[in-house]
Formats: sequence, C-alpha cells, structure tokens
Amino acid sequence: MGDLNAGLIAVTGANGFVGRACVAEARRRGHPVLALCRSAPLSEWEADAGITVARIDLSTEADRLPALLAPVEALIHAAAFMGDNPQVLVRDTLAATGAVLAACGAADIRLVMISSLAVYDTDALSPGDRVTEASPQIALAPDALSRPEAYLRSARDPYAGSKRLQEAMMAQDGEAGGNWILRPGAIWGPGRSWHALQGFWASKLFVTIGSDGELPLAHVDHVARVAVDCARTAPQGTSVLNVFDDDRPTRARFLKAHRRCYGWPRLNVTVPYGAWLALVRLLKPLASRLPGLFREPILRARMMPLRYPNTAMRSAFPGEDTDTFEGLMARTREAET
Repeated sequence: MGDLNAGLIAVTGANGFVGRACVAEARRRGHPVLALCRSAPLSEWEADAGITVARIDLSTEADRLPALLAPVEALIHAAAFMGDNPQVLVRDTLAATGAVLAACGAADIRLVMISSLAVYDTDALSPGDRVTEASPQIALAPDALSRPEAYLRSARDPYAGSKRLQEAMMAQDGEAGGNWILRPGAIWGPGRSWHALQGFWASKLFVTIGSDGELPLAHVDHVARVAVDCARTAPQGTSVLNVFDDDRPTRARFLKAHRRCYGWPRLNVTVPYGAWLALVRLLKPLASRLPGLFREPILRARMMPLRYPNTAMRSAFPGEDTDTFEGLMARTREAET
C-alpha cells in the first residue's frame, strides 16, 4: 500500500481522548473518517458529513468489523482500557486488538497502533539514560500470549503489560511490517492538564519526586498529528516511533507552568529522586501493602530522571511543535474555558 492522499481513515476508540483528536486531525487534512466507538458518538460530529459513525464493541462483535472496514485504507487503533483490571484489559484491550489485527491483515489495511512508553523496562536503565526505540522492553513470559490474564497479574503493572502484549500480538501475526507502532509518553491536553509522572497527593500537599530529568509529555494534538501522518504514509525502515513533545519540561518547570495557569497545586514539597529511592528500599519489606510509588519498579518506571529524545519521530516526520511547553499549557487552559 502506498501513501494516502484523501483515503478513508478509521479510528477505534474514536470518542476517547486520543481517538477524538485523531478524528479531528484527519478531518482537518481532508480525510473522510469512520469513527468506531462502543459508546455514544460526540454530538459535534453530527454536522460533519465527512464522519461516519459505527457503534461496535470490538471485543464481542469482531464479526462485524470486516464489512465495516471494507472501504478503509488505514486504521488508527486508539481503543484500549486505561485501568489496571487484568480481566477488563484482556477483554477491552487485547481481544479488541485481536479483532483489529485480523480484520486489517485480511484486507491489507495499514494499521497505526497506539501503544505506550510504558512498554520500556526501566529496571534496565539508570538515571540520565536516553529512552529510544531500541531501549529494552519489559519481559514477556513464554506463555504470555496464551495466558494473558496470568501475565498481566504478574507484570510490573497490568496496563503496561497489556501494551506490551498488544505489540507482541502484532509481531506474532506478522503485522509489524508495513504498519506503525506509536509509543507516546504521558498524553495531555484540554481536560487532562495533569499527569501521573509528577508525584502524589498527601491530603492538600503535593509531593513532587525529583525536579530534574525530562518529562516524557506528548500533547494529544501532537499524538494525533503523528498518528495521521503514519496513516497516510508507508513506513520506511523502522515502523516504531516514540512520540514526545519537542519541548520537554522538567518536573520543576511543569509545576511552575501548571500553577501559573491553573492555580494548583498551591502547596508542594519536592523530594530528590535519590532520597525517595533510598526510602523505598528501606521500606521494601512492607512494599506489598504500600501504594505504587513506594515500590521500586513502579517508582523507577514513573519517576527516574531520564531523557526522551524524539529523533526517530522527527526523522520520519520533520517539523516542530506549535508552541513551547508554557505556550501549550496556556493554550490548554484557554481551550477548557
């Protein structure tokens, strides 16, 4: 399949945070869109004749998918469960992905899979390391694909395990060649200005863990732009791309910008990463009864100061973000009001 000009692009999870941004970006570029969603479509789509809506549960209605995708040239797979329930992840993320892989493979439809930064094995990294597409991924048990729920229950966290399994399913089905896998960082934008990589709340006090190291943020509009770029373009060489903003702030810089635009968190204390890591190691005997950031694997995955270049993404799709981080934060706030 060659490059698309104005072909029909399908988007799964089309009414979700990433999905609706992909629909909007595809329409901005003149592509008709097939919006696949399980729940009610967005009211704003009603006035756009270029958007066709199909309500479908990918995990239980896979037999409907081939007919729906018959006119489609590319599909952006953004549907996924965002929680940590292994049973729901198997049904709503993995079963849905299996249906999409089968339908796209049979019809030679270019697939753009929205995966996640969470697939990387931060236990194999050290503070200051660069996270690239070649960085090690979290391990897969030999029977992970045949016993996915058991694997998810043993993974560092079930959500990360589900994204790792999605990619393994693509590789097993031979669907990685000719298609794309996108690994965005913490996706943010209007309605989701905060992120899970900053620290935690202790009543009205926010505890930031570490002030250095880049935050792997990916504005939802930037993720949508790259996803549509991929849908339009046959991959040349590497088909896996990390998706990060060009301007990646430190936690200290993020805190200052968010407080300026939103007024919170008003009370913050910053604990150096090394000091918090030492505390976590001291409390290791109690780890099973403590929240996630008191467990070393989760702490390393979310808080270790690392660098997140987007070199491969910019090599595949040259350009630059629409604004600085502070400018994007201000625009995000304006869009909400």
